[in-house]
Formats: sequence, C-alpha cells, structure tokens
Amino acid sequence: MDLNVLHNIGYGMYIVSSNKGNLLNGQIANTVFQITSEPVTIAISINKKNLTHEYIESARKFSVSILEEEAALSFIGRFGFKSGRSEDKFKDIKYIKLGSGCPVVIDNALCYLEAEVVDQFDCFTHTLFIGRMIDSKILKTGRPMTYEYYHQVKRGTTPDTAPTFIKGEGVIKKADKSKQKYVCKVCNYVYDPETGDPDGGIQPGTAFEDIPDSWVCPVCGAKKSEFVKYE
Repeated sequence: MDLNVLHNIGYGMYIVSSNKGNLLNGQIANTVFQITSEPVTIAISINKKNLTHEYIESARKFSVSILEEEAALSFIGRFGFKSGRSEDKFKDIKYIKLGSGCPVVIDNALCYLEAEVVDQFDCFTHTLFIGRMIDSKILKTGRPMTYEYYHQVKRGTTPDTAPTFIKGEGVIKKADKSKQKYVCKVCNYVYDPETGDPDGGIQPGTAFEDIPDSWVCPVCGAKKSEFVKYE
C-alpha cells in the first residue's frame, strides 16, 4: 500500500476554535469541508486527545478561520504545535467572541464561519463533527492557504495528532554536504540554508552555524539547540 496516494487529496489550512464557558481554545486543522448547501453543513475532523475536541463537545459549536497564504509559520505553529492545556493560545492574538461565546481568530484570516454541531461520528483516533453553519463573514480578500502551499512553499510540518500525519514524513535521509540542512527534533521542520527563514529574519543563503543562538524553530518554537544535522 502506497501512502503517497493520500498526498493527492486536497486540503486547506484552518484554525478551528471553540469554548468551554469562558475558556477558549483553537487548533490548526486541515480537514474542513462543506457537505450540503441547504442547509449549509460543515464537517471537521478533530483528534480526540486535543483540548479543542473537549471544548467542541461541551459547547456544541465551533468556528473555522480560513488562513491566508501570508500567515507566518510561527503563527501556524502556535495553534498547531502548542497545547492549550499549558498556555493561552489566544494571548496577544486578534480575535473576537461571537454571541455564543465561541472565539474567531481574525489574525491572518480571510474569513470565518461558525457552526452548531448537529451530529458526530467516531472515527478511531478522531471525531468527525457535523455542524450547521449559523454565522459567517468575509474579513478581506486574498488567497487561502492550501495544505500543499504550507508544505511546499512554507515548508511546514504536520503534528502527529493531525488526520493526515504520516510517520517519518519530512525527515531527511541524506544530507547535501555543500548545503547542510538541519532538522528540528521536536516537529521535523527542516532548515534549508538556500531558503533561510525570512519570517524569522534569516536571509536565504545563511548557514545554520551563522544563525543567532536566539533563533527558534519557526513552526514549534524549539530552540536552535534542538536541531540536528544528518550525516
């Protein structure tokens, strides 16, 4: 069985959020899709271990913020590789609370929608929530970020709780000695000297050794010391 077949299925990049009373949480999701038009129903796939799953089950509502291509890896990493159990993901982030109390992230978002859960299905490690759309708004025009763009252009990685996670994906097997790449041990983000990390102030052509020690992984925030090279 060739799992590479799965790379031909299209996905987007979204922040799915919900609340539990006054508590807020959100996470990156790539599996969000419309099912029907009358009424408008939306499906999302959320890992059962995630705090957002717990909040959606409690509130019976969820929001989806559709991210733009310009969204920085650090922003995506905040909602994709951090846990709401240990830190407030919404701190210093622009967001609004809808009438239901459900939060909507507006930083780096083109638009948002809110849905009321009408059904859910057990899917092994994940739950497929079905929601009827009850609110939506366009924030600005732009190009929505696709999952392919996130991987190929942003060079982002996938957390192991994502429905599309494939074990071992993103790990470099061989190193180009003339252009040594380094890999984050936490999230498998690959630092490539050819492209650098412009969002983090590291220009293309900068060798890993020349990066300031204060630099952190643009995806998960791990320290430079958490990177290793492949011989």
